[in-house]
Amino acid sequence: MKRVVSVSLGSSKRDKKVEAEFFGERFLIERIGTDGDLRKFADLLQQLDGKVDALCFGGMDIWVRCGKRKYALREALKLAQLVKQTPVVDGSGLKDTMERETIHWLQREGVVDFHRRKVLLVSAIDRFGMAEELWALGADLRVGDLAFGLGIPVLIKSQRLYEILGAIFLPLLTKLPISWLYPTGKEQESIVTKFEPFYRWAEVIAGDFLLIRKHLPVPRPSSPVPLLGKVVLTNTTTPEDVELLRSLGVSLLITTTPELNGRTFGTNVMEGVIVAHLQRRPEELSREDYLRALEDLNWKPTVRKLV
Repeated sequence: MKRVVSVSLGSSKRDKKVEAEFFGERFLIERIGTDGDLRKFADLLQQLDGKVDALCFGGMDIWVRCGKRKYALREALKLAQLVKQTPVVDGSGLKDTMERETIHWLQREGVVDFHRRKVLLVSAIDRFGMAEELWALGADLRVGDLAFGLGIPVLIKSQRLYEILGAIFLPLLTKLPISWLYPTGKEQESIVTKFEPFYRWAEVIAGDFLLIRKHLPVPRPSSPVPLLGKVVLTNTTTPEDVELLRSLGVSLLITTTPELNGRTFGTNVMEGVIVAHLQRRPEELSREDYLRALEDLNWKPTVRKLV
């Protein structure tokens, strides 16, 4: 049995261990949260190195992309370099393939028509492929990196402006501590209502679930179901997350990764499964390799009607 482990900076309350079959092989898939403790994260990487078939970074990206440029997050890259034997993935290779395909599959199958649809993508830095396809399909896309990443209450509409800002600021932002850019540890457990007009404006809310959850609107007498009729496109949801979205009125939940025992794991885990199956390092794999693997898996997004 192959073993794929996701070591996450996130809360240990979201830990999970499941057995599943992919490519006709049995896999043991584990998620281990370190509650924001970078030392524990590093220790786990070194303990598991050479003992598992793939190590997946959770709660942080190693690589992000904007336009044609690719940037490494300094803190994450240093951690990845501690691993000497086992392939290390962060989901970026698969995101650039699977999430593009997700958008086109949803459009082609008539699940969501993105043309002129109001879409809030909470962060495009780690989902630039998804953002590119949404812009290409004519979505009314607003990107929330400034708001959800830096707390600046501004959405970006223009792809050109987004790429210009990325080229200016990403070389600096990638040198910051991960905790400045993304909720880690116990921060993932709390919801601080913020940017309500952004959620209210959107018909589709897309991106990393923890960033979506971080500032969700809460029911009020004037708005008892604040996300009534909205579509959420994300991954890494637990049964509790699904019930939360249902209680807020979300009509459709779409996850890019398969559901395993009620939980959808991140693209980092699915990339780990593919790398372990192919027995190749992620830097050796092309977009075509990932597409073939997805085809072999008979992959398609998971669509759930909640209300």
